[in-house]
Amino acid sequence: MSYEMIAMLMFSSMMLMLLTGQRVFGAIGFIAVVSALLLWGDRGGYDLGFSAAMKLMKWYPLLTLPMFIFMGYVLSESRIADDLYRMFHVWMGGLSGGLAIGTIGLMVLISAMNGLSVAGMAIGATIALPELLKRNYDKRMVTGVIQAGSSLGILVPPSVVLVLYAMIARQPVGQLWLAGVIPGLMMAALFIGYIAIRCKANPKLGPALSKEERNVGWPEKLRLLRAGLLPLVIFFVMMVPFVNGWTSLVESSALGAVAAFMAAVLKGRMTRNVFENSVRQTLGVSCMFMWIILAALAFGAVFDGLGAVKAIENLFTKQVNLSPWMILILMQLSFLLMGTFLDDTAMLVIVAPLYVPLVGALGFDLVWYGVLYTITCQIAYMTPPFGYNLFLMRAMAPPEIGIRDIYSSITPFVLVMVLALALVMVFPEIALWLPNYTLSLIHISEPTRQAEIGDA
Repeated sequence: MSYEMIAMLMFSSMMLMLLTGQRVFGAIGFIAVVSALLLWGDRGGYDLGFSAAMKLMKWYPLLTLPMFIFMGYVLSESRIADDLYRMFHVWMGGLSGGLAIGTIGLMVLISAMNGLSVAGMAIGATIALPELLKRNYDKRMVTGVIQAGSSLGILVPPSVVLVLYAMIARQPVGQLWLAGVIPGLMMAALFIGYIAIRCKANPKLGPALSKEERNVGWPEKLRLLRAGLLPLVIFFVMMVPFVNGWTSLVESSALGAVAAFMAAVLKGRMTRNVFENSVRQTLGVSCMFMWIILAALAFGAVFDGLGAVKAIENLFTKQVNLSPWMILILMQLSFLLMGTFLDDTAMLVIVAPLYVPLVGALGFDLVWYGVLYTITCQIAYMTPPFGYNLFLMRAMAPPEIGIRDIYSSITPFVLVMVLALALVMVFPEIALWLPNYTLSLIHISEPTRQAEIGDA
């Protein structure tokens, strides 16, 4: 049997197991180990799984995952996000669509302290959605705003998904985070622009607050501003030392976790219940990620041993004669298709053994491709009929918001995301300028520092 046929058989078997409802890591890991046993016998098959486990245990950057997840859950469980929304409510409620615009800002800040879209969706649905509906915002507008805004969690640093991509693609996590900053802010700005234009043209979609509701004195406004900017302070406490090279990635993640914990303690909100819930949820999510990474490593090892990536590259570029850009576009379309029934982590670990080496072989930058993958996942999250965020919103929304409202609410935001994806594809510097600029600063400062040492 040819290597191409073995690779196709592995993929089809894995997809069949996923359709039966098996857990992602179980399906991927089972196919990897069984394939290894059939291809290389007892010794090779058993060694493959053991080697993948040892490689996982030696990945020092993996310590960042529980740190970031714990930081996000502490800030969520201690209701510090409530202060953020109250700040936006007071400062931006006088504009048409102001609270919806503020909700996008809220989601950006939540993304900057969590890195998971699920947390943004939960906070948006429990805090922002009732407030917006109570103030007569259009239900389709607000459900679309919360779904779109929550998707920023996997693009704006510290994105947990980009950490996972970095481990699988062997790319620097810091470079990927920096690459996600400008595209994430650009997408948030496009969302805000769309909301402002729609609500200006039709004020009924997002009516401004009355003067009575906005009648808050400056001392209260400033107090809310200080409280609302606390997560931003935590973000800078974590990121500034890392960007300047004072701390490693793991040390910065620990700084963020400690800063979030201390913020909750100082505000008097770190109760035993909050701490237990945060630790329990952190443990559950961290274990899930570790099992998935372990399965992905084993699956990737089989592909490397088969040489399947080279075979498929030859199939696309020489036999079918597709250009590198056509292959890249087909990859993105496959992510959109998989996103209708898989989450972002599952999509990555299923196709990473094939896509990541192929993208590198075609001459594309793997940091840039990590941003493309993440934006495509955001689109897939909101694409009917089975987009991940659609069902999360349906589970959290009040009864008056039906599934038809949720489906129709995301159409304009998906189009905005497609525009953002096209811009990043056509202009790669949108993603690569900041990491390249940071690298240039490091290269300039290092000889200067050495010269200072020499002078001393």
